[in-house]
Amino acid sequence: MPRKDSRARRLVADGCAYGWAVRHGHRVQAGGGCRTTLTLYARPRGAGGLLRFVFDEGPGRYVAGFTAGSGEVADVGAGALNLHEPGTVRVLLDAALARGWQPQERGETRLDGWTFLPAAVAAGR
Repeated sequence: MPRKDSRARRLVADGCAYGWAVRHGHRVQAGGGCRTTLTLYARPRGAGGLLRFVFDEGPGRYVAGFTAGSGEVADVGAGALNLHEPGTVRVLLDAALARGWQPQERGETRLDGWTFLPAAVAAGR
């Protein structure tokens, strides 16, 4: 069930605390369309950089918005995820850490969320 507020949620992974939130928006450039973004950051806020998994709507790729549940992303060939589930967030975080993201480094890291979706679906999220 989607949350009714937009406050960041808390996730603890391997002794490190993270804040995370899911946002839905609309792209003005690049042909328009919907976008859902999962943002994580090390706590306390400002202790490191931001990690954003960006899911842009496209052919065969759907992001939930007005007509479907918030936080749902789906690829016709790979499956679907609910970004409001802490288990899903943990799988995506672990994948980014395995690819070298360092939470203590300042700045923003943007990742194409679709590249992580098949592995997250396979992990049972």
